[in-house]
Amino acid sequence: MEPHRKLWNDRQAELRQLLSKPEQHEQALALFLQQHAALHSRHISPGAEWSYEDEILDDLSDPGWRRIPRSEEHSIAWCIWHLARIEDVTMNILLAGGTQVLNESWLRQVNIPLRDTGNLVDAAALAVLNHQVDVAALRGYRQAVGERTRQLVTQLRAGDLKLKVEPARLERILAEKAIHPAAQDVLAYWGGLTIAGLLLMPPTRHNLIHLNEAARIKARKPESFTNP
Repeated sequence: MEPHRKLWNDRQAELRQLLSKPEQHEQALALFLQQHAALHSRHISPGAEWSYEDEILDDLSDPGWRRIPRSEEHSIAWCIWHLARIEDVTMNILLAGGTQVLNESWLRQVNIPLRDTGNLVDAAALAVLNHQVDVAALRGYRQAVGERTRQLVTQLRAGDLKLKVEPARLERILAEKAIHPAAQDVLAYWGGLTIAGLLLMPPTRHNLIHLNEAARIKARKPESFTNP
């Protein structure tokens, strides 16, 4: 695992440089897709050299998805929901001005009442998520989000990368209840980004951060967990 993460971090630094150079637009998008594939299931890119998600989740027990270590705030189920929702919202609304992958059908399949990104989730809502979530559907939703991201990114032109996020799209996120109303700092952060900045965080670096969290939770000893 460790050599793969080191290589991923080195490539992310390279991606940052490439995204700032319009003449290297095609190389930047190719590297983005490689970085993105490493953080999703191999189903979205069968030729990927490494899948951090598969490494963590493929052999995870059902209780392993739902438990929270006493020293942690989240379960692995929350981590994957949060990653899927953040990527869905930022790529489909902020980047593309389109429609979220999440719809009523996905909500029924995933089987949780939560619709937002999980920022500021309280203990009661987290307990419901951990108890009710259909983990196979959750992975399916995340896969669908990843596939959509890859479609959208390949449509970007070099000049798009320097554009700032449109304020009206930030307002849509609130209107669609995709983020907790009190999470204004998250909206402010996204509002300060360019499209290139979006590519460097929600669908890449942010995924790595919470997959690291999931890996840490998975590695905990059984006695360190509370009941789901």
